[in-house]
Amino acid sequence: MAFGKKNQPQVDPAQVQAEQYYMQGVTTLRDLIAPSSYEIQSNYIKIGRRYARTYFVYGYPRSIFTGWLSPIINLDEVVDISLNIEPVESQIVLNNLKKKVTQLEASYSINQEKGKIRDPGLEAAIGDAEELRDKLQVGADRFFRFGLYITVYGADEKELDIVGRKVESILGSSLIYTKPATVQMEQGFNSTLPMGTDQLQIRRNMDTGSISTSFPFTTANLSRNEGIMYGINRSNNGLILFDRFSLENANMVVFAKSGAGKSFAIKLECLRSLMMGTEIIIIDPENEYRTLCDAVGGSFLHLSLASDTRINPFDLPKTIDPEEADNALRANIIMLHGLIRLMTGQMNAAEVADLDLALINTYANKGITNDPLTHNAEPPVMKDLYETLNTMGGNGPSLAARLRRFTEGTFAGIFSEQSNVSLDSNFVVFNIRDLEDELRPIGMYITLNYIWNRVKTDKRKRILVVDEAWQLMQYQDSAMFMFSIAKRARKYYLGLTTISQDVEDFLSTRLGRAIVNNSSLQLLLKQNPAAVDIISQTFKLTQEESKRLTQFPVGEGLFFAGLSHVVMRIMASPTEEQLITTNPQALLERQMEQEKMSASETINSGQNQQPQTNFEAADTTV
Repeated sequence: MAFGKKNQPQVDPAQVQAEQYYMQGVTTLRDLIAPSSYEIQSNYIKIGRRYARTYFVYGYPRSIFTGWLSPIINLDEVVDISLNIEPVESQIVLNNLKKKVTQLEASYSINQEKGKIRDPGLEAAIGDAEELRDKLQVGADRFFRFGLYITVYGADEKELDIVGRKVESILGSSLIYTKPATVQMEQGFNSTLPMGTDQLQIRRNMDTGSISTSFPFTTANLSRNEGIMYGINRSNNGLILFDRFSLENANMVVFAKSGAGKSFAIKLECLRSLMMGTEIIIIDPENEYRTLCDAVGGSFLHLSLASDTRINPFDLPKTIDPEEADNALRANIIMLHGLIRLMTGQMNAAEVADLDLALINTYANKGITNDPLTHNAEPPVMKDLYETLNTMGGNGPSLAARLRRFTEGTFAGIFSEQSNVSLDSNFVVFNIRDLEDELRPIGMYITLNYIWNRVKTDKRKRILVVDEAWQLMQYQDSAMFMFSIAKRARKYYLGLTTISQDVEDFLSTRLGRAIVNNSSLQLLLKQNPAAVDIISQTFKLTQEESKRLTQFPVGEGLFFAGLSHVVMRIMASPTEEQLITTNPQALLERQMEQEKMSASETINSGQNQQPQTNFEAADTTV
């Protein structure tokens, strides 16, 4: 008996070719990408060792906010999302709407004739249908069939249930209802693969406005058209791009353990901000910014007892605002009170009163009073204050004795002479690494005051970086000065960046927490387990975020900007990384490479000169 071709079984050419390759022992692309096993159950699919489950959305509220899908996109879990949108001919929709409106109005009329109470839901449905008809009729709107499917993954069924509940609760809070594609897991999984197929066919009618709210191409308001790139959002690989000066204030705090990448992140921000025209001023306690400063042609000011750099804390700012000019002397005297306490230790009330009188008299001896016209005179120096204290009665001589080592003793010179520092460069680094431990907080305090006076004199877009700020927070006066700058920086177009690795000491004080509260940007990199609790309490972190603080790799952490925060990966180009890296191994390799190149150039230079020497010798002999 003969059979027709239509009764013969269909053969897949690709399958035949794969079987031939298998017989020949040839590995195909399908063999390489195929999972080791594929198991389909009613409520999950097991692909190799991973479990997957697909959910579909079946219920939506009457109105919904824009970007409602963003929480799922930014969820810190592995999920696949498929949005299936199919346009529908407007004429078909208009015909259906006409029938639907007729039915709704008929129901409304019947209810009125029977004397039933008003039905708000029926009236809203009639109004929505009529509005949609008007928009479709004039071409202002279109109609679509919309299907949304989400596939979640887990290492086992328990983890799969946890991730699934997260998705359901996030969408459920917006009155968006989901269900797992039970008994249709294979079709659901295929619908979320990047193949453009919809095998579930569970859809909802939506107009253009409703469809547009589902597009989640936003990154928690951290991507804008201006500013610099801070990093990459790990949740969706989007760019974190914005201008810190567009926030309520431009202050930033950075907390991380040693080696977590905090200096790398700030140097990268400074380099990119400099290219956008922002002036950068840095207080560098570890000599980490020298290479970057030299590369951009900045000013590197070395503060030490052996250095020629001098900063006079008695300098007055040349303010333009009349109100600030009247108060300039008084404000600087208050600052000097805190500085003298750092130098001499705690003072009683009588000593404070005598010091206050001595400071006023020291300025007066130079012809400087509260009158702004006298502020252009040459300011006094620390030795002038020492002499004033030594010649006055009361506690003056004892205060002068405690101050003597800064004017005539071991620490004389660096802070007891007229200033010779200029901040005219767009990139200025104050290096205080070689200051003795006792002088370092004093040096940071005086340097900050000098910079602050310059900021008040000349308003322009600036970033001030204070590295290892915990050293200042150990003392009440210097901590108060830091808080004052953080609170007033916005008025002078200044962004203060505070960096610290000693998080507990920084946040355990009232002023430390106040500086954090006055900073619109926060960057939390990898932390010590002992500091996680206080950080979680201060920044109101979730349990999952607190857990990840100790597990972040180098260069990755939580980035806060206003009320939004994301997990950020800090990325630099090879050229940028070469300028800003502080990795000892990378620096050693670079130094060895430079020495090798220098030696090679020396050898080549010698080889090029040798024939010329022999020729000259031969010529002389002739």
